[in-house]
Amino acid sequence: MRILTDQHSHTVHSHAKDTVASMASAAYAKGLDVFGFSEHSPRPEGYNYPNDYRDKLAAGFPTLVAEIMAEKERYKGRMDVLLGMEVDYIPAEEAFVRESVEAYPYEYVIGSVHFQGFWGFDSAAVDWEPLSEATRIEMFIRYYRDQKRMAETGLFHIAGHPDLIKLFCKPSFDAWIQTPDAQHIVQETLAAFKANNMGMEVSSAAIRKGLGEPYPGPLVMRLAREMDLPVVFGSDSHATADVAFGLDDLAVYAQQFGYTRSAFFRDRTMHMRTFA
Repeated sequence: MRILTDQHSHTVHSHAKDTVASMASAAYAKGLDVFGFSEHSPRPEGYNYPNDYRDKLAAGFPTLVAEIMAEKERYKGRMDVLLGMEVDYIPAEEAFVRESVEAYPYEYVIGSVHFQGFWGFDSAAVDWEPLSEATRIEMFIRYYRDQKRMAETGLFHIAGHPDLIKLFCKPSFDAWIQTPDAQHIVQETLAAFKANNMGMEVSSAAIRKGLGEPYPGPLVMRLAREMDLPVVFGSDSHATADVAFGLDDLAVYAQQFGYTRSAFFRDRTMHMRTFA
């Protein structure tokens, strides 16, 4: 199997290592025919990581867009370079989110949840160590409720890494998601994705980070397949070496659950490709 589409990538404009031009060059060298730039969205004040890029990203965003459009022209007829964005969906900041989505002619928008309140929960493992199991479960529930609300805004095309919250607490998450109540909550969220014509990202980033499985894990994949929710493959690349990482393995993984096609978005429209 050969996956030729990668719609999740970041650049030096945020916290990634490489330039727009070098990321596009890597995608072309690896044989992709569709490569999407989905840089992080600007965030409102107060929503920061300990080593944050928020101000740099906001100041350089017009330059970022101009660089992506230049690469789009450079590879015209050889590789589709797409202008996308990964939005940090924050329920309390929906007006800001909507303004961000409408600021440029994005071909697709990834909706991701990285924050619980003002806390970027995917920053460091040490942040999770003091949390009780009960608190962790509350976080898991809130995370999926936030994703459901994100889908219901109708602003997004792809649900990014839909079990990211397991990153630093996988044993707790794995135990929780085996429960009927948890599965009901996840099903409601996945149903909201489908009702709003979204694709669910299957991401190799979790494998790169040593979790031993993609985002999402097997149980979420099974629930998604039961409702025929489309899947979108992505590397969440933060360096040229990450571009297209593990995409073919993701296809094998998805095939185990009965998937034979993947989705990608161009001109805000879902397109399907057969891979098996």
